[in-house]
Amino acid sequence: MAQEKKKTIVKKEAREEKNEEVKNTPKKREIPALRPGYKVRVHQKIKEGKKERIQIFEGMIIAMKGQDPQTKTIMVRKMSSGVSVEKIFPLALPTIEKIEVMGAVKTRRAKLYYLRDYNKKLKEEKV
Repeated sequence: MAQEKKKTIVKKEAREEKNEEVKNTPKKREIPALRPGYKVRVHQKIKEGKKERIQIFEGMIIAMKGQDPQTKTIMVRKMSSGVSVEKIFPLALPTIEKIEVMGAVKTRRAKLYYLRDYNKKLKEEKV
C-alpha cells in the first residue's frame, strides 16, 4: 500500500515537471509552405535599445536553400524607391514572428535570379 502511494506521488511530480517544461519551451511558429515565386510579407522583431518593434519586409521569394527546417533559408527581393533590396531569412530565426503569403507568380525555375534584370510583367496565379 505504501509503495503504491509513493509511485503515484512520483508520477504526479514527473507530470508536473513535464508541464513546467512545456510551458517554458518557446511556442512553434506555423510557417506556410513556401516556393520561389511567392510574394510574401515577413514580420521580424527588431530590438532598438530597450524597445521592440515589428518590421515588415514584403517581396518575392527568388531562392530557397537548405533541406531540414534548421538550415532552410529564403531569399526575398523587393524594390524600395527604385533600388532593389535582397534579404536572406533563415526560417529557424527566432525573431521571425510570421510569414504571410500574399500571392504567387507562375514560374518554371527553382532559382529566380533572372528577375534581377527582368523588366516585363509576370503572370500571377492563385494560391
